[in-house]
Amino acid sequence: RARALLQQLPPQDCDERFCPDLAEEERRQLRAFSARRRQEALGQGLACPVPGPCHGCPCRKCGRRLNKGDPGISASRLGDQFWHPSCFSCHFCHQQLVDLIYFQQDGRIYCGRHHAELFRPRCASCDQLIFMEECIEAEGRRWHLEHFCCLECDEPLRGQRYVMRSGRPCCRGCFESLFAEPCQACGDPIGADGEEVTHQGLHWHARAACFCCSLCRKPLRGQPLTCRRGRLFCSDTCSRGQDASSSASDSSDSAFASAPSPDS
Repeated sequence: RARALLQQLPPQDCDERFCPDLAEEERRQLRAFSARRRQEALGQGLACPVPGPCHGCPCRKCGRRLNKGDPGISASRLGDQFWHPSCFSCHFCHQQLVDLIYFQQDGRIYCGRHHAELFRPRCASCDQLIFMEECIEAEGRRWHLEHFCCLECDEPLRGQRYVMRSGRPCCRGCFESLFAEPCQACGDPIGADGEEVTHQGLHWHARAACFCCSLCRKPLRGQPLTCRRGRLFCSDTCSRGQDASSSASDSSDSAFASAPSPDS
């Protein structure tokens, strides 16, 4: 219950004490925003048996019939309407509302988190609402200007190139040193700006020198291919030729001599 309350009713959405880094103007806006929501939208559902006059009324969410005496939930801000207890949930995230606390907007009920996000963006880093005039938007999410930083080194990324990693931004340097996949052909990491080809969980630079037949060196981009033990071939013929010459050294073998194994 405590976890659900923190998720549905973030304390930083209504109490400036949980937002110590806000400027005074942002604090003023937060206070006004919170007071307006409490006055215009906040309510608590009432659990009660469906009264006689409402016998046969449809549940506001699922539309199924509610009969006299059935357990139901009413919401005073939305008039004489009832919900099944399991249907009294946030319109956005569909979670049942803890302690029946709801916010209404345009005839729909929301948890506090998603009601607030109808009006203000939420920072993907600190989880606070953004009251500044400027923010950064990337990958469908938003950040305070000062919070858009590399997930590894905390380097500010405003105006910089970055790579998204697990939903968070990563600077190019950290990505290439920590997360870049090695090319199966040359062994070098495939940088953030490098074109990459993947096949069966293995990775290659997209350039012809790397993504090519292991035997005849024919470029394979956009072409049919066969992959055997981490090596690429343009045809079964080349694949069989590699097996026949496995004891001899040739240019194709040496090109892959330092490549990492598929397991790595």
